[in-house]
Amino acid sequence: TKSAIQNAIAHPRSLNMELVNAQQARRALDYLVGFNLSPLLWRKVRPGLSAGRVQSVALRLICEREDEIEAFNPQEYWSIEGLFETEDKAALKGKLNILNGEKMEKFSITNEQQATTAVDTLKAGTYTVKDIEKKQGRRRPSPPFTTSTLQQEASRKLGYGARKTMNMAQRLYEAGLITYMRTDSFALSKDAIGGCRATIENLYGKDYLPESANVYKTKSKNAQEAHEAIRPTNPGKKPDEVKGLEGDQWKLYDLIWKRTIACQMAPAVM
Repeated sequence: TKSAIQNAIAHPRSLNMELVNAQQARRALDYLVGFNLSPLLWRKVRPGLSAGRVQSVALRLICEREDEIEAFNPQEYWSIEGLFETEDKAALKGKLNILNGEKMEKFSITNEQQATTAVDTLKAGTYTVKDIEKKQGRRRPSPPFTTSTLQQEASRKLGYGARKTMNMAQRLYEAGLITYMRTDSFALSKDAIGGCRATIENLYGKDYLPESANVYKTKSKNAQEAHEAIRPTNPGKKPDEVKGLEGDQWKLYDLIWKRTIACQMAPAVM
């Protein structure tokens, strides 16, 4: 963003040799893994394949998970639900938690005969609502997008595959509309948070604005967090104000804008 570039030029620093050495280590790993394994793949599997320092490890994780799936020993279990009707004819579904004084665990009923016997016992009873408890719940907004969560949400809400999502995000990035789209960080710059808070107050009012900014931290031990989360470069630029975007790109920008603005809003009350 413009402010980030201006800030970097205004505050130069000396070279960080730890970062230089980290890059040299990655370069060496690429040579050690890629140059040795790739020719082997060409001979044993098919020409043109490449083995990288990242892909090779990812492939091993997938293979190990597949081995676990193959070795899985399935166990049969049954759960029982009842459909009741209230006095005003409303449907009420309940799950069986206690049978004959015993708490039902996942493997309490392990075959169809036990399940049928339990259902016959339950059908003989009469039922009433013992207690109603009402309480207020709060749900914090979801954090801003990382690469993986953007791919997941774009698939769920827009039906985009991972490749299409990244292609669309690349174009939005090159157009200067969003920040870098390859990131595992939830962090937002002070400028971004300020822009989000100003937009929330302007569009929705102070009731939807928390007293202080929402801060999100990744739970992943391996997160590099070299970049900000994926966000609009200008949070104040609403999707309907962006000119010249194609349909799919507009939908993705709309998704990113809404998630970014929402992440700085007050919790939902239920």
